[in-house]
Amino acid sequence: MAPTDPAAPFWKIAEQFLQEADITEGTLMGFPCLRVNDGFFATADHRTGHLIVKLPGTRVQRLIADGVGVPFAPAGRVFREWVSVEDYDEGIWMDLMREARAFVASKA
Repeated sequence: MAPTDPAAPFWKIAEQFLQEADITEGTLMGFPCLRVNDGFFATADHRTGHLIVKLPGTRVQRLIADGVGVPFAPAGRVFREWVSVEDYDEGIWMDLMREARAFVASKA
């Protein structure tokens, strides 16, 4: 039996975003990711499959306080506009990815 890709749930959702003309794939810190207008907005940790999205810092803090996400801190450095969401829920992940897309697109 072939090993399961931990990031498969992310890419299932990402397929819908990739149908949009302004969404492309890229690489962020070694992780395949989604980009809008050349800005990174979502990826999955290729080891764990956790969703990682870019949102306003206040929104990230609210998600952490609500127990939805945890700080994204590769190599111990916290990225204040990024949050990692460990528990897979297709609806929540889709909403957060849409929110991240809109946030990054608004900065272009």
